[in-house]
Amino acid sequence: MRADLEDEFRAFATTAIPRLRRVALATCRDPHRADDLVQTTLEKLYAVWPRVHGVDDPLAYARTTLVRSLVSEQRRHWWQRERSTADAGHDVVSAAQTEHVEQRLDLHVALAALPERQRMAVVLRHLEDLSVAEVARLMGCSEGTVKSTTSDGLRALRSSLETVAGRGK
Repeated sequence: MRADLEDEFRAFATTAIPRLRRVALATCRDPHRADDLVQTTLEKLYAVWPRVHGVDDPLAYARTTLVRSLVSEQRRHWWQRERSTADAGHDVVSAAQTEHVEQRLDLHVALAALPERQRMAVVLRHLEDLSVAEVARLMGCSEGTVKSTTSDGLRALRSSLETVAGRGK
């Protein structure tokens, strides 16, 4: 790759990594796996950067690559849904970045309890603020499926958060 393109990629990667990691962590709930997904995404993007660097929104391309990598990984026969108890309290945003740490932790726990597809739909629609059509394209399903999956996920989140609020948290 030419030096100017490599410098441009490094600059892009530096600014994109925090956002890509936030999406990866919110969808897969495992900080190590999220880091791996971001790395895989950047590797794939680096390979096609000479073609991609001129697009209007390379972050959208990177986000698409990340989501497709996650979906592809989950389709492999060896993938299992195992959760580390050490990672259960890990928050998407550090405590120093927010004044509402407890609320964010409650939200993180509620998100972690959602099934994978519901969590992905909720994160892409509401954390990443993507349109229904864009989420449907990323997840490889119909817009109606995105709407119903998001609705089910939000209903489950509300129920979970109401339960936490009812316990006096």
